[in-house]
Amino acid sequence: MLDHIFLTVSDMARSIAFYEAVLPVLGITVRHNYDGKDGPAGHPDLKGFGANGRIFFWLRQGEPSEGALHIGFVANSTAEVNAAFAAALEAGATEIHSPAPQLHYDPRYYAAQVRDPDGYSLEFVYKNWQHAS
Repeated sequence: MLDHIFLTVSDMARSIAFYEAVLPVLGITVRHNYDGKDGPAGHPDLKGFGANGRIFFWLRQGEPSEGALHIGFVANSTAEVNAAFAAALEAGATEIHSPAPQLHYDPRYYAAQVRDPDGYSLEFVYKNWQHAS
């Protein structure tokens, strides 16, 4: 299980606007700013996103490496995958693949994939067996 991830972005304001438009569709609604001066020497400023009392997705300013990262975000339904995909495109993402079952993995694996403004691969994923009660 992951606790957090740092994503290096080229334009902090653009990336904040992008992720503020997309992540709430997936229930990731909390925002937090961390001032690097409060950490050890050389710690970067961070802009965080999270939910349920946890900040786990952080942006930091720097030189991104397009294609170096793929992030799969959990969606709670196929409708949520569709909505996140639409929000991402509206916010400036480019399409990798539209929402559909990913039969090469499992017929119950429903996902869509985009590239964010820095070229990182984002996937919005609903796996119905992971949501069974």
